[in-house]
Amino acid sequence: MTMTRNSILPGLILALGLTAAAPAAMAAPVNSVPASGRLSFDVLRKGKDIGDYVVTFRGKGNDLTVDVKTDISVRVPIIGISAYSFHQTSTESWRNGHLARLTSRTDDNGTPHDITVGETPLVPASLWNADLLGSSQVLNTINGGTDAIQVSKLGTESIATGSGAVQATHYAVRGALERDLWYANGTLVHVRLTAEDGSQIDYVLR
Repeated sequence: MTMTRNSILPGLILALGLTAAAPAAMAAPVNSVPASGRLSFDVLRKGKDIGDYVVTFRGKGNDLTVDVKTDISVRVPIIGISAYSFHQTSTESWRNGHLARLTSRTDDNGTPHDITVGETPLVPASLWNADLLGSSQVLNTINGGTDAIQVSKLGTESIATGSGAVQATHYAVRGALERDLWYANGTLVHVRLTAEDGSQIDYVLR
């Protein structure tokens, strides 16, 4: 997740996994589900913590429920008031390798969005699911719009996490959604984007 943004964090929403889906024939996305059942990221801007991106998994195999929660708040230095905020909770229900239902509620800097998507062969690009890498379109999970993307594999790199460095494959997503994603054995371990003001945003796995 395209949107009108203030100059502080344009496009941050999409980076948080707020777009989704492209046609694909697939098995249930079990390779992207960590053994712990949870992925927790600190969202950093210019090295400062501005929020959290947390994905929680329930069930397994062909019967999977995924809860995604994003909380972002950027404050003006010295004054300390919020200059930009984004909050979203969504739930994905997966059955037999396909999305059976997605609900999402978003507060985009004071603008509310609520959507519900029924059964579809499309893959939500909430970023946790490596099936996104085989997609040519993404469905915005804020407003339900569809955007085109291109994905390139850039190679293997060492990525720092809260549990130490891991070897991960770097992918560049370009088009309507521009993000750099790193996956280790199919599991998301890092996200990076550049805001309109040129600042770098990183999702650092705890």
